[in-house]
Amino acid sequence: MKLWRNADLATLAGGAAWGWIGHGALLVDGETLAWVGAEADLPRGLAIAADHDLAGALVTPGLIDCHTHLVYGGQRAREFELRLEGASYEDIARAGGGIRSTVAATRTASDETLFESARLRALALMAEGVTTLEIKSGYGLSAEHEARCLRVARRLGRELPLTVRTTCLSAHALPPEFDGRADAYVDAVCAWLPALHAEGLVDAVDAFCERIAFTPAQTRRVFEAARALGLPVKLHAEQLSDTGGAALAAEFNALSCDHLEYLSDAGVQAMAHAGSVAVLLPGAFYFLREKQLPPIDALRAAGVAIAIATDHNPGSSPTLSPLLMLSMACTLFRLTPEEALRGMTVHAARALGLRDRGTLAVGQRADFVAWNVGHPNELAYWFGHNLCARVVAGGTELSR
Repeated sequence: MKLWRNADLATLAGGAAWGWIGHGALLVDGETLAWVGAEADLPRGLAIAADHDLAGALVTPGLIDCHTHLVYGGQRAREFELRLEGASYEDIARAGGGIRSTVAATRTASDETLFESARLRALALMAEGVTTLEIKSGYGLSAEHEARCLRVARRLGRELPLTVRTTCLSAHALPPEFDGRADAYVDAVCAWLPALHAEGLVDAVDAFCERIAFTPAQTRRVFEAARALGLPVKLHAEQLSDTGGAALAAEFNALSCDHLEYLSDAGVQAMAHAGSVAVLLPGAFYFLREKQLPPIDALRAAGVAIAIATDHNPGSSPTLSPLLMLSMACTLFRLTPEEALRGMTVHAARALGLRDRGTLAVGQRADFVAWNVGHPNELAYWFGHNLCARVVAGGTELSR
């Protein structure tokens, strides 16, 4: 067994604020936490193979980024300029920019180019404490290229000390070869899913239900295809308008609904009834200079779990800083620092359907981070620099 000691622990487990344990210690057996508590209460007579002194650091669960689009080609800095010159996100998308421009760059990039660029992005997230990551497809938009992107995501999980969950987001946008034929494209997406699933490339299925993307009726067809394969669903919902997507997703017991700036009271109640997690994406809200806030108070009142993620993508949230997202969740959405941290640990795990991580407790996966701060509220307070000192994933410390 390995011992990690001389640290204050924000376990996020139990009833106390932050799950706080002062002067704490962790025992790790293989990839699992075998004991968590005050160092003074350590069991005696243990056979300790390695003793790690954390020098008074703060320790939290490993961060979980439950919404990213990490695999893609190119970049869209010119569109950033265009928005500042007066064009809207929708204007750019309808003129053939937006997601379509990234699709073109992704299709022409080699597998190795896609992998290497995504690897560097993943390493940046890991350097700020991310130990579990979701990666969506959605920039290939054909059977061949969606499979390529999902294979790259799976390869990242094999070659990096990082848990990667893959989500098929083929219903992200309409590719140029299907112009004017959205229903035919949805037919194609539903036809691809069985082969992608059979190859072991899909953990969940997502869709973009929005006036510039797919209708609720089209989204329903994608979800029915996912349900037939036993795959859970997620949804990009109510980002630009209220389409009723969250209520639709709740019918399918969606793991999560994400964005949610225009979420209605009926959508909130549907999510609460289904147990779906609300994944808020402050990076996209900031980068697109949105004004409509997600209904935080209504989500709290209904008991809907709130997660936070980077939404890393080239068009609306090119951030690679989970710590900045914690800060923005507080400053832009008025979450408390504890809510924000729980949103990138406890509730982010739930948004991915994972029950073996997100807290520091016996039996949980030994994913944790040591930080150069004295209290967990500092993780959202400081912004613009990295506070991460050490990262342990599956019981093994990552090299820096």
